[in-house]
Amino acid sequence: MPSNGSHSPDIRAVVFDWRGTLVTELSPTRWMQEALRRVGRPQDDAAALALLQRIQAADGHPSRLRSPQGNTSAARHEETYRAVFADAGLDTELSDELFAVDSDPTYNHFAADAAATLTALAEYGCKIGILSNIHFDIRPCFAEAQLFDLIDTFVLSSERGIQKPDPAIFRATLDELGTHATETLMVGDRPSRDGMAVEVGMPTLLVPSLTDPQRCQLHVVVNAIGASRTTVASRRMPP
Repeated sequence: MPSNGSHSPDIRAVVFDWRGTLVTELSPTRWMQEALRRVGRPQDDAAALALLQRIQAADGHPSRLRSPQGNTSAARHEETYRAVFADAGLDTELSDELFAVDSDPTYNHFAADAAATLTALAEYGCKIGILSNIHFDIRPCFAEAQLFDLIDTFVLSSERGIQKPDPAIFRATLDELGTHATETLMVGDRPSRDGMAVEVGMPTLLVPSLTDPQRCQLHVVVNAIGASRTTVASRRMPP
């Protein structure tokens, strides 16, 4: 568990990234294929790769789609994506579907052990926060999965005007939770973004990016703070 070496072993709160950590995230290729399917065009690997290469060429270096400001507002996110699609020479119909897929949470499935893990942490007495670089409100996703009441705070970049890896958004999350950095565990899948929590003194646990909702890996969070593994094993979310 990477950290700055100064944290207390007593964890009072856990902060989770959303996409790639608690829920699955589409790969770039799957994003292309799904948009192509929605407009009724060939969606084989070659077609998806060709489309992805057009977008990547238009995206430039440094990447506009991965801009450190790209998710600081819903309007900025859409403006950036639309500009890249236009520079790639994409028609309006395909551009609309690419943006729609990127903004549709039904493509992001909760990990099979997400509900059990969040429940175990809550029963252990931990506060739980969600910290996400996202351009839309993800609270309804938690409500639909009957997980909303387990979450103490949602800190979403598009609502805050800042995003990971800016230390300010980690500090804002700590303020919302009312906990110190050294007693708040950050859990995410991207070292370049979630890993920056160590800069504000938060112990940090990085997991592989989630692509298969049936892959259970969140037990490592429960193990890290000493909560009951039996509780997690007995309460896995059904597929």
